[in-house]
Amino acid sequence: MKRPGPPLFLERETYRRRRAADAARLLPVVGALLFLLPLLWGPQDTPAPDTARGGLYIFLVWGGLIIGAFALSRRLAVEPKPAPSELPDAGGPGEDRPGEDRPGEDRPGEDRPGQDVQAAGRPAGTD
Repeated sequence: MKRPGPPLFLERETYRRRRAADAARLLPVVGALLFLLPLLWGPQDTPAPDTARGGLYIFLVWGGLIIGAFALSRRLAVEPKPAPSELPDAGGPGEDRPGEDRPGEDRPGEDRPGQDVQAAGRPAGTD
């Protein structure tokens, strides 16, 4: 039998951000269920439905959903701080770093000014 590995450690900020994203995904479902709840209410003393109580409930749920969505969007709008292991190395000026452009170096698939490119991606006149 294989022994379980070390417990998975998630940083507190990452964990909270993921839970907030989960709550944001769940908010519309909870809202739909709360909006459907007045359909289950029976009438009080009369056979007609109590529309005032149902209407007040719907607007309170609606306002609560707006406040909840606002709070979650504010929480998710803040960019998480990168972990120390994710920070790029601060190399010296002569070191190559991946993804960094150097002057005078062409990247493949990029047009240079003054060069005609045909549909096949080859410069004009090289056929």
